Amino acid sequence: MVQVLTQFDTIAAISTPIGEGGISIVRLSGEEAIKIANKVFKGADLTKVPTHTIHYGHIIDPKTNKVIDESMVSVMRGPKTFTREDIVEINCHGGIVVTNDILQLLLANGARMADPGEYTKRAFMNGRIDLTQAESVMDIVRAKTDKSREVAMNQLAGGLMEKIKAMRQELLDTMAQEEVNIDYPEYDMDDMTGKEMKDKALSVSAKIDQLLKTAQEGKIMRNGLATAIVGRPNVGKSSLLNYLTQDDKAIVTDVAGTTRDTLEEYVSVKGVPLKLIDTAGIHHTEDKVEKIGVERSKKAVESADLVLLLLDSSRQLSTEDQNLLRFTENKKRIIILNKSDLGTKVSQSMITKLTDSPIVVTSILQKENLDQLEKAIEKLFFSGIENSANQVMVTNQRQAGLLQKAKRSLAEVINGVDSAMPLDLVQIDLKDAWDTLGEITGESAPDELITELFSQFCLGK
Repeated sequence: MVQVLTQFDTIAAISTPIGEGGISIVRLSGEEAIKIANKVFKGADLTKVPTHTIHYGHIIDPKTNKVIDESMVSVMRGPKTFTREDIVEINCHGGIVVTNDILQLLLANGARMADPGEYTKRAFMNGRIDLTQAESVMDIVRAKTDKSREVAMNQLAGGLMEKIKAMRQELLDTMAQEEVNIDYPEYDMDDMTGKEMKDKALSVSAKIDQLLKTAQEGKIMRNGLATAIVGRPNVGKSSLLNYLTQDDKAIVTDVAGTTRDTLEEYVSVKGVPLKLIDTAGIHHTEDKVEKIGVERSKKAVESADLVLLLLDSSRQLSTEDQNLLRFTENKKRIIILNKSDLGTKVSQSMITKLTDSPIVVTSILQKENLDQLEKAIEKLFFSGIENSANQVMVTNQRQAGLLQKAKRSLAEVINGVDSAMPLDLVQIDLKDAWDTLGEITGESAPDELITELFSQFCLGK
């Protein structure tokens, strides 16, 4: 049972980005939220207005009666709010000075500054959401494509939470049966209970496997697919980056070595974010600056999820091209034979003899056949993601790590039953799995984990 913690002091923070804009929002949450807001608002008695209503008026300094700003103030009484506490949102003109003045006024009249993620933390502590939903809030904020936002919204709706809770309930029912066996040994049901324990461990373990299969896809949706654009100098890497981003992010010239460092940009392919890294041309050089760029390019390749290797099809394969083919052979990659408009000296059949990596023949300059590149990326990585907006996914390493830990405990249960261990000892591993699954949703998570998780949120969320 989650304890309701509405006795917390009242917090305040700016909930919109700092800067100039149409409006800014300063948010209060806590038992004194309405009372504090009423001290600085002139236009209506906020303590008497109906819940979930908005009111026009002015923010004033109660000590001087000086008008700070014209505003619209929303009043929302708990528990039907995000934090399950009373919430007041002050909609003011969007400006750094006026927004900060209103915040300081609220702090001077009884509120305290909210910690990063404290609104979402209160929603969790008051039983409004679980940890998977809390993490999805930040996923929504950080979403880079419509599809990653849709996946995060599915998590916020409780998709993963429901699956985890169902597995925990299965384990709990089995543990309860074993407790009956311990309390009433005269019924001698060890064989039946042992079989039930093993069957349940196998069943839940299989369900964990299904969730873990989504972890790689979830990671890509959350963080993007790290994609290194690689090739020797002047092969068309920067042109490809500019085409994919639809912008002149990289300098394009016919001078070799123009790009001397890695450039990064996010793009969307079939709704999935690609973190594109345009690397400096990998080649032998005596130039000190170019050497640094080449080393950074090699590191980018090593850490990439996908390599787009460009070769100049209008020229014979050079030693550098062959070195790059060997250097990237253990990576997931797509080979792009560029400059097809200038004639063909390196054909698709020639490369097919060297590798089974997908090959796209194109002229980036003429924008020929580039739709095949998107199809190749989709086939290589996203065959299971295309229609996954409503699929329950494991979206971060914390969730995946705990699922793997729970699976190891269930494996111990299976081994224990097969080895005819006393069932009260097997029960320990079953409870470990139950507790570990509870850490995913926050039902059995340690306080320090919860504090660390919410500290990663932005201020005002």
